[in-house]
Amino acid sequence: MITALPKDADNLFVVLSARELNPNLKIISRASSYSSMRKLRIAGADNVIMPDTVGGAHMASLVVNPDIMEFMDLIKVSGKAAINLEEIEFQELPDEVKYTTIGDLQDSSMSDCNVIGYRDPRGDYIINPSNDLKILPNSKLFVLGNPEQIQKLNSALGIKKGNYK
Repeated sequence: MITALPKDADNLFVVLSARELNPNLKIISRASSYSSMRKLRIAGADNVIMPDTVGGAHMASLVVNPDIMEFMDLIKVSGKAAINLEEIEFQELPDEVKYTTIGDLQDSSMSDCNVIGYRDPRGDYIINPSNDLKILPNSKLFVLGNPEQIQKLNSALGIKKGNYK
């Protein structure tokens, strides 16, 4: 659930109510101040975003590293894009790939995609994980490829996700 109401107090009420109704719900909330960020997290928001801060940081990065930022803007999680970043959870993987290594996965079905990140079971992120890293329960893989490569990867792994064309 995403709550992006203009007043932090309203978002806080929505987060508290939603968390009470469903303790397992993924909640993302907007905040306009740092003190509200803390309160929203305490209330149960999984992620809190301050749009003005994010926008300002993005604009500053465009001045310092314009080509990097333009490239990052091309990467989409879903939808029509030249480049897609795909998130694959351990439980989505077929049994024959679970508990293998990233190298084994890439050899068997990666269809020219690249594993650019891994979130381990503790929630720690590894950028450019090594090929000998074992794929464990409660982990996630972050894979980069063009839409056709991602679609081919999902087909090879039997993962049903959105249309990337």
